[in-house]
Amino acid sequence: MEKRAIATVRRAVREAARRFQLFPPGETVVVGVSGGPDSLCLLDVLQDLAPEFRIALHVAHLHHGLRGAEADADAAFVAEIARQRGLPCTIQREDVGALAAREGLSLEEAARQARYTFLAEVAARLGSHTIAVAHQADDQVETVLMHLLRGSGLAGLRGMRPRMPLTEYHGLLRRPPEGLWLVRPLLGVWRQEIEAYLQAKGLTPRLDRSNLDLTFFRNRLRHEVLPLLERLNPRLRETWWRMAEALAADYEFLEQTLHQVWSTVTAVEAPDRIVFDLARWRGLPLSLRRMALREAAFRLAHRLRDLRFDHVEEAIRMAEEGMTGGMLTWPEDLRVAVAYGNLIVAREGAVWPDPDLPLLTVPFSLHPGETLWPDGRWAVIWEEISTWDAAQQPGDPWTLYVDAERAGAHLAFRARRPGDRFHPAGMSGPVRLKTFLINQKIPQVWRDRWPLLVNERDEILWVAGVRPAASIRPGSASRRVWRIAIRRAIRGSRD
Repeated sequence: MEKRAIATVRRAVREAARRFQLFPPGETVVVGVSGGPDSLCLLDVLQDLAPEFRIALHVAHLHHGLRGAEADADAAFVAEIARQRGLPCTIQREDVGALAAREGLSLEEAARQARYTFLAEVAARLGSHTIAVAHQADDQVETVLMHLLRGSGLAGLRGMRPRMPLTEYHGLLRRPPEGLWLVRPLLGVWRQEIEAYLQAKGLTPRLDRSNLDLTFFRNRLRHEVLPLLERLNPRLRETWWRMAEALAADYEFLEQTLHQVWSTVTAVEAPDRIVFDLARWRGLPLSLRRMALREAAFRLAHRLRDLRFDHVEEAIRMAEEGMTGGMLTWPEDLRVAVAYGNLIVAREGAVWPDPDLPLLTVPFSLHPGETLWPDGRWAVIWEEISTWDAAQQPGDPWTLYVDAERAGAHLAFRARRPGDRFHPAGMSGPVRLKTFLINQKIPQVWRDRWPLLVNERDEILWVAGVRPAASIRPGSASRRVWRIAIRRAIRGSRD
């Protein structure tokens, strides 16, 4: 029985190492060791298999500063285990309580971020590219359930991966260097198999009593929720573990597909912004549209901790409705905006490219017929229509119908001025133009150049492309109606 318990774990680790290429020969592997059952098992089996894998080991332990003398004893235990085994060891202390308060995190999240940041920095100092941690199959099931309760998509329901770049790990305190890999050799080993292994090897781990504290979310899942669900399906853990494996393969396919089309849908990729070709992005299946937006956010912010499903869906809705000039604020100081032909994800303070919009450089007056825009790329068509039917109002936001007798005799385009007020159609009274532009999500960098149609009394008749004034809308009693449209200039047009 003892030989079988040892062989079971070794076989699982060998299979994971072969299947997922966990350990490059000649590598120094940083092993995260808390002193608990899982990490002690991981350290022991990796040391036994190190000659076979042709790897060296370095023990790393982070003292979280949370459990007083017990945590001190854990650190001493790990140091002694490393000494007995002749392994180098790094032990560091972090005040996780202070970190949680400073960053506004739960203790669980702060401890996790501190731990992985520490492991990454140890690996970087050693020139190592591989960090091994001791998550096992029961942890995988708990992770899947946790993500399910929080409303995750495929990325969460696939659970933890046996091998992943640490740069893709969400929520580190400091961005790790490129080329670091996080591996989980025990992800196919169940907790009871680990306990049998330790007993067979005569190893006694430390007991972390915080694992029994039901104020922690994962502990409630482990000790309360999962046992309740297992009454409905005694094989629930195995079922969900297999589900995570299946979904991981599906997600991998989607990731590969996105990487294949990424260069075809991105017009610009810079450190502070990613610009999608809107038409090509719209041509992607919905799952890839979502993934592309999340990928852009991750490439810019290096984390997705607070980016929720509704953030992505609002951006998709804005882009698909063609809300040119629309802008959304995302977590991590990101902005999403739609310009003609482009969908832009950018960091706060990024230098935004000029959109393909009729923005102003100088004010100019209109005359009936065609007036060329100052930059020569646009033209304004002003014509009177013989018949008026409210049903013919266009969906095109750059075409305006005006009651000629209400508008005024002299029309011009200008940019905004301090103190401007505007009475938009559909609103009960005038508002500050600045407030209106903000509410319409016109990006700040474009607001000073946004075209406003005014009359000789300097009344704002139209925030072009957005909304007309309430006073000029034609009605059934209108005797004369003008149509004013902004269009791309045809080569050879003259004003």
